[in-house]
Amino acid sequence: MSELKTSVKPVRSGRVYGVMALAALALAASLYVWKARNKGEIAGLAQSGACESASAVATRLKPLAKGELAAFQVTDAPKPVRPLNFVSPAGKPLAFETFKGKTVLLNLWATWCAPCRQEMPALDALNREFGGADFEVVAVNIDTRNFERPKAFLNEIKVTSLAYYHDPKATIFQDLKSAGRAFGMPTTLLIDKNGCELGHLAGPAEWASDDAKALIRAALGR
Repeated sequence: MSELKTSVKPVRSGRVYGVMALAALALAASLYVWKARNKGEIAGLAQSGACESASAVATRLKPLAKGELAAFQVTDAPKPVRPLNFVSPAGKPLAFETFKGKTVLLNLWATWCAPCRQEMPALDALNREFGGADFEVVAVNIDTRNFERPKAFLNEIKVTSLAYYHDPKATIFQDLKSAGRAFGMPTTLLIDKNGCELGHLAGPAEWASDDAKALIRAALGR
């Protein structure tokens, strides 16, 4: 009786380990994507939570966008304003998030912009009446040359309540433009104390008018 011979192929351990390594990599990639997706969802929820109160304020503002402020666009779904940077009156780099805790009327202006020059006295008057711990008109000059000219202009028209903020590279304008909030000059945004956009305006406005004051009072909950 002949011996029964069986043919058993040797296991190639290298191939097995390779398959296991690929499986481990696939699992790790899946976990990374899952974490990234959930991180994004959590960040989105945090942002929406931060701007939840802004939505109620925006609703209150809608009927007030009229008259001198008819061109003011109230934001339907407020969200945090993208990071913005410019220069403080002391000449130091300043991040917009520094203003968290107060409602801000952010205005971009330049001396070469005639409408900007015309509305500056009204912005000054608005800040003189409402400016304080809970509100400020932050007017950022974006002249990219003749840096003494803006200061001379403000002195000439006797601006007394506006601090001199500026961005000599006009980067802030480009940042807002990429966010769909700057199409020309002047550009103005109303931002709540949590850094959430309440509305925006392309072009000048009579910020010392009764319509503007009613809008600001509503934004401050007064």
